[in-house]
Amino acid sequence: MILYIKNMVCNRCKMVVKAELEKLGINPLHVELGEVTIDNDLDTQQKEQLEVVLNDLGFELIDDKKSRYIEKIKSLIIELIHEKNNDLKITLSDYLSQNVYHDYFYLSNIFSEIEGTTIEKYFIAQKIERVKELLAYNELSLGEIAFQLNYSSVAHLSNQFKKVTGLSPSHFKNLRLGGRKPLDEV
Repeated sequence: MILYIKNMVCNRCKMVVKAELEKLGINPLHVELGEVTIDNDLDTQQKEQLEVVLNDLGFELIDDKKSRYIEKIKSLIIELIHEKNNDLKITLSDYLSQNVYHDYFYLSNIFSEIEGTTIEKYFIAQKIERVKELLAYNELSLGEIAFQLNYSSVAHLSNQFKKVTGLSPSHFKNLRLGGRKPLDEV
């Protein structure tokens, strides 16, 4: 059985959810961003307990199909940008269609309907959050960041960064305000 969990957006989230499942006596076979595979179905009491525990931790068990697609899309984008450094050999639309097993047009429409933004804008917002993170670490040049995140040029990264944040990357870096958002709030 697969459980879909909203706001599970990082490795720490995966560890916390896995630990809580184990405390409840539920055996997680596989834990990924936004989803957990367990060895058997949950009874009503287990499901209710799990919902309470997850809600207390800021997560949410997802039951409806559209919301599961949205969380899968978000998880794939977050994983792509924050763990795989945007190492994408095909278009984002093909990547999502292949991994969510649905037509991109359909996925795009339900994403926009439910989230109030497009997949592309969400993708850009996640990329900008990753740029902020890499700028804060102060280990890579802007050119290296642009290359790592598959921007066509430093100018393209800078223009997109300024359009989203209102600041140039260098101004953001010099401010050292943090200005970063948790991934589940992007």
